[in-house]
Amino acid sequence: MGPAMLYLAKILPVFVLPTGVVLLLLVLSLVLRKRGLAAAALAVLFLSSTPLVGDTLMRAVEGWQVRQPAASAPKADAIVVLSGMLRVVPGTHDTAEWRDAVDRFDAGVELARAGKAPLLVFTSEWYPWDVGSIDKGRLLADRAVELGVARNRIVISRRVSTTADEASAVSEVLAAHGGSRATKSVILVTSAFHMRRSALLFSRAGLSVAPFPVDFRTSPAPRSFMDLLPRAGSLESTETALREVYGYLYYRLVKTG
Repeated sequence: MGPAMLYLAKILPVFVLPTGVVLLLLVLSLVLRKRGLAAAALAVLFLSSTPLVGDTLMRAVEGWQVRQPAASAPKADAIVVLSGMLRVVPGTHDTAEWRDAVDRFDAGVELARAGKAPLLVFTSEWYPWDVGSIDKGRLLADRAVELGVARNRIVISRRVSTTADEASAVSEVLAAHGGSRATKSVILVTSAFHMRRSALLFSRAGLSVAPFPVDFRTSPAPRSFMDLLPRAGSLESTETALREVYGYLYYRLVKTG
């Protein structure tokens, strides 16, 4: 995917997410002088910001999966850890720190140390708007070595910007490593909400996928009246879940090739 298409892929969904819908409704209410549209905007914002809606949508896109121990994972040709757990931060030199998906990295290392596959593959996330020249895949590999994974077991993909890129890059990496079987098996490690789309794309890339979801965004806490109080984090959950639904439907129904 070229830079222009990548920007469009990131920008266009904004207009069908709650924040974008609220802004459009408010603009229309001013232009058309319709108070009902402003009221609708407030209703969308309120509902999208409640844990009741945000957590329910997030749990649904997580596919009602549950966290499994590394010992339960099958043997495979490779453990594949998808990018997304590092962010570039201000520093005296090119610097990256952990973000909220560090569970992906931890699970990948745990699976590797448990001997579930001979290879541990890290994809190397990159966007045109990234500053500096940090190779995020290299940083993850270095950290895994510090935690006891042998350097010769670690493979880093080329730079990738989308999940489809990751699937293609990992398929290339595993093909380069040869082997007697044409179809390679992978333990796919990514956030639970991201697993359905990821597994679809990796399967389309010719890989046999054993999902290992982590980074769950919901908890089994019972519902209460507190779930009707708006929170910024719940709005983020709603938008993350909806963005994932749109992405999955796009690859499932539109981009079938």
